Amino acid sequence: MKERLHGAILEGFGEACLARRSRDYAHAYHWLERTHILTQRRPLLHAKSHAFMLYVGIRTRDPREVVGQIPRVFAALLFSTIWVPSGNTGRARVSAFQVMPISQELRNLLSEE
Repeated sequence: MKERLHGAILEGFGEACLARRSRDYAHAYHWLERTHILTQRRPLLHAKSHAFMLYVGIRTRDPREVVGQIPRVFAALLFSTIWVPSGNTGRARVSAFQVMPISQELRNLLSEE
């Protein structure tokens, strides 16, 4: 994995952890959505982003997020190398099949692959 992309992924998980510890769950989700887009083609990291969203869903007592993230964790492990909807943020409030626009910044990072 290229250095800038790897750094952005590590930053995203780190910032999400800090936000979770501060109980700033909206900020945690922001970083997890960003990191999800960057990890979509990496099964273990992709599953980690969904597992982290599941954890935040549990902490916020959001049944929709909890129920929606459980199958996504397994799907990330099984299907990440086959097909992923480009730009999808990974949250349960978004269809798991919905293609979404990607910011220029994230496109630049992903072009390093």
